[in-house]
Amino acid sequence: MAQPPAENDPQLPGPSPEQRRRHDLLMAGLDLLDQAIAVFDATPKLVTWNKAMQRLLDFPESLFRVGTPFEAFVRFNAERGEYGEGDTEKLVAARMAAARSFEPHYVERVRPNGRVLAVRGVPIPNLGFVSLWTDITEQRRAEALIQEQNARLEARVQERTAELEQANREIDQIAGALRLSEGRMRLILDAIPAMIAHVDAGRRYRFANRAYAEWFGLTKEGIVGRSVEEAFGPELYPVIDGYLREAETGERVSYEYARKNASGQTVHARSVVVPDVSLEGGFRGYFVMSTDITEQKASQAALVQAQKMEAVGQLTGGLAHDFNNLLTIIIGNLSALQGKLAGGSGAEYVDPSLQAARRGAELIRRLLSFSRRQTLEPAAIEVGELVRNMTQLLMRTLGETITVGLNLPDTPIHALADPHQLENAILNLAINARDAMAGSGTLSIAVQSRHIDVALARLVEVPPGDYVQIDVSDTGKGIEPAVLARVFEPFFTTKPFGSGSGLGLSMVYGFVRQSGGNIRILSTPGKGTNVRFVLPMTQPAASLPSPQAVVQPLPAYEGGPVLLVEDEPEVRKVIRMQLTELGYPVIEAGDGVEALALLEVIDDIALLVSDTVMPGGLNGHELARRARLLRPALPILLVTGYTGEKPDGDTAAQLPVLRKPFDPPALAAALAALAMQAAGSDTSIHPTNPATKESPT
Repeated sequence: MAQPPAENDPQLPGPSPEQRRRHDLLMAGLDLLDQAIAVFDATPKLVTWNKAMQRLLDFPESLFRVGTPFEAFVRFNAERGEYGEGDTEKLVAARMAAARSFEPHYVERVRPNGRVLAVRGVPIPNLGFVSLWTDITEQRRAEALIQEQNARLEARVQERTAELEQANREIDQIAGALRLSEGRMRLILDAIPAMIAHVDAGRRYRFANRAYAEWFGLTKEGIVGRSVEEAFGPELYPVIDGYLREAETGERVSYEYARKNASGQTVHARSVVVPDVSLEGGFRGYFVMSTDITEQKASQAALVQAQKMEAVGQLTGGLAHDFNNLLTIIIGNLSALQGKLAGGSGAEYVDPSLQAARRGAELIRRLLSFSRRQTLEPAAIEVGELVRNMTQLLMRTLGETITVGLNLPDTPIHALADPHQLENAILNLAINARDAMAGSGTLSIAVQSRHIDVALARLVEVPPGDYVQIDVSDTGKGIEPAVLARVFEPFFTTKPFGSGSGLGLSMVYGFVRQSGGNIRILSTPGKGTNVRFVLPMTQPAASLPSPQAVVQPLPAYEGGPVLLVEDEPEVRKVIRMQLTELGYPVIEAGDGVEALALLEVIDDIALLVSDTVMPGGLNGHELARRARLLRPALPILLVTGYTGEKPDGDTAAQLPVLRKPFDPPALAAALAALAMQAAGSDTSIHPTNPATKESPT
């Protein structure tokens, strides 16, 4: 039997006699269980266990010590073939990865000795997990026996029915056999998970198995004699009344309904009602079979929510492409107008418009970052700047009636985390806060550095060191203590059924823990909620050398024409204008098919600038691949309005990509980089005297 871990800190008082007595009673009670139970902390290491663990699992005595790593038990099982054949290290690694994910699980495993064990793992949020092993060998044998008896019973009933139809003999003996069959059938019906009942023509229960009665919070004996209206209640009974009337006409009907159980939880069931009609004719009642579909409904709701999120992501990507095209036109024309005005009359109207268009492009980029599907890519993030940049998006998301307050450090502090996932986490917490405040209140976001010493690290389950602490607080209704203990559980939500997936906080929790930090929620009903999480602090990324104060002018272009491929006429017009101003002669094509035909007949095309998404069956990536087959040394620049677009094929993956919207300096820089890349190849990109044309940058 496990002993409580010794306290090494002399400042902490030892357990009192009453605490020891209660501990001994608890351990003695656990040892009386037939189930094996073990508790592991978050490291994970063994904290406590009962005697059944050694009896059921045959582990050596040496492993049963406080602090034994969970990996030691896994490795012992793997080496003795408990998990089947395979590489031991891979078997151990797979199970350790599953253990560290702290996700609830249930499996059944047949041991080499033939015993069947049910293994259940239950996470204790932020503390560790509990493992339970139950010997269900006899249960599985009983189930097999029940199935066998059921088959025999069905054969017996068929045999007796045939005899009854052939002759009216041995009535007393047949009646006895039927009573015996009825008793067996009742046992079987109580053993199966389906809910089964029989209702007479007056809509009163004459039989119900255990599962059906417990569904309504009653016993088998207590439900017999009750009316259907009494069992369902005055609110739900009118919902099913129409289905029962249809069954009275001899039709088999199926329907679903929802009700609140004794604990206030909404549960769902699917019922099939079969009319009971005698051989002589006449309606005698109903046979009812119901199935609990609560978990299925929750899964469907989560799937619908995930599909909505996927649809929003796809819609956002398509809209962003169109907006980026529009912004390309706006920024391109405004940049050209700004150059023509050169600070003269009217420039005061152009400059703010150009800045607003660029802010719009930044908002589109930030919006797209929330719809990306990607694994964690940790980087050094200046957290204060990230939160400050999110403020405008948060204010638009939360609405005008919610005030957003920031408390950010004066000096930059950097956290090691995925920036997009951190933005998602803050946005999720802000949306939860908005719902808790019912559309009115104050959301506060504070960022500060935090040092966690050894003593505190044990409590918060992170290594000692320096961290960045982020607090997201609201003035909402708060969270009840019973709910607070479950907020990080996947699919748990207090929102109305179908309006929330229950994944928001669990995803935030997973991101923080996977990033090496931890998260806590403090809440008082009626006084608001504070969500505090820490992420490892890191040094800022090495900055690139600053550019020289005097930028050398770009060489003037003197070569063959540029083939510009863009299906949007106005966008093509803007890019053509920018290329022309940079000194490039331009040939235009409206799609990939037209561009490929031009490449085949015009030999002196020196550069290909192409959009990636175009109609006609030939997109930019495929056009680039086929252009390289025609001219391996042809410089190619791809232009796209999609953020995070993945190129098709190795050729497209190696090509430079210019994101829309862009201004003339960005286009000039991309072309200059392309010219430098192609400098060693035999192309038509040849600069002349640099002094003959000023640099567009």
